[in-house]
Amino acid sequence: MKNSLLLLITLLSFSLSTNAQKKEKKNKVALDLIAAEPDKELQGQTFNRWSIEAEFGQAKGSKPYADGYFAGSPDKALGGIAINHVGAGVRYMVSPKFGVKANINVDNLQEQNNSGSLPFQVEHHQLSIEGVVNLTRLFDIQKQAGRFGLLFHLGGQVGRLTPKMGLNEDKTEWNLGLVGGISPQYRVFKNISIFADFTINSNVRQHFNWDGSYSETKNNLTGSLVRTSIGISYALGKGKIHGDWAIIRDQNDAKLDSLNNRIGEIEELMNDSDKDGVPDYLDAEQNSIAGVAVDTKGRMVDKNNNGVPDDLEKFVNTSIEKNNTTTGVASTENAVLQLINDGYIAVYFDTAKSNPNTASASNIGFILNYLKNNPDKNVDITGFADEIGGTAYNNKLSGDRAQAVKAILTRAGISESRITITPQGEDDSVDKQSDWARRLVRKAVFKIK
Repeated sequence: MKNSLLLLITLLSFSLSTNAQKKEKKNKVALDLIAAEPDKELQGQTFNRWSIEAEFGQAKGSKPYADGYFAGSPDKALGGIAINHVGAGVRYMVSPKFGVKANINVDNLQEQNNSGSLPFQVEHHQLSIEGVVNLTRLFDIQKQAGRFGLLFHLGGQVGRLTPKMGLNEDKTEWNLGLVGGISPQYRVFKNISIFADFTINSNVRQHFNWDGSYSETKNNLTGSLVRTSIGISYALGKGKIHGDWAIIRDQNDAKLDSLNNRIGEIEELMNDSDKDGVPDYLDAEQNSIAGVAVDTKGRMVDKNNNGVPDDLEKFVNTSIEKNNTTTGVASTENAVLQLINDGYIAVYFDTAKSNPNTASASNIGFILNYLKNNPDKNVDITGFADEIGGTAYNNKLSGDRAQAVKAILTRAGISESRITITPQGEDDSVDKQSDWARRLVRKAVFKIK
């Protein structure tokens, strides 16, 4: 019977030490729920709005041409790739879906071999200002698209045509028009993507044909030019990923997520883990023993402050009286002494900390009460550390932990001469890989003499 009672008291002491820290965390969350403001970081994440782009490819004036001139296809060069267009630009996304961009383009138009066209050469310089739509975001398919994306652009342009051959050589004409296109893209690295682009230019004011000749039949031509190109886009900003792919959270979605999280926290706090009638967020001891009276904060009633709940102490004393024998009379004092010396009353520490965690306050109080009630007794305090860290460091840490407990007891009125400390270093009796197991060996234990 005696061993059973000791085991019962042991479970009580151990539970008080290991679970109080969890209680403090939940109580803190409960207070946060009362005064917390919406998390600003959840109201929309920063994304890279600026990007710079460069491209090269083919450009072909489709119409108009004078008789005897044809567009054909550009000559092949540079490894078999026809290149007569280069461009560069900058883009700014006003929102994740919509933005604007400015591009400068240079095209070199001329007759092609075997096209049957008369010879010509025209330089075309262009500045365009366009609106941009991220179609992937507009249709909300970014998750399905993954690293792929699709942009649409449309706007106005001003261009300059300069024939380099014929009667109009080096004469210049400025024209205006519309430009638009579509750009499939693929994100290669976090802030770098490659894209292909298909663009159509339409001039609403043009007098030169694309071959450089001056139109004598019309005062104002409608000229068309087509470009196909490939390019690279680099995003600028503090965001970790290209703005076209950044995860953007809507402010309302963020608020809803935050509300759902808080509701979940409230539901958890309303749990009653030890079934004592006090919700966990108010329960200062979430491991009270069934049948033991608790106060309004869930603490087991201990009116004489000896560290043992009154109901349990009464049960122990009654059981001891019933089990007295002629060979030896058990006593409450002997039971408590055995509880201490066998390591059931211990002080626990957080990782790399030398000060006891708050959960251990009741156990230090237990030792304090015993020493005050037994002034002829002394105590040895042995400190331990887990296996994380170097041996020399852990040896010192274990000594610091024992010293910290000694300091608490001396400040509480116990003479320093009654206390000795021993740094025991690492306790390797548990699985080093288990966080919970390591918590059990970051401790200080007592031995009464």
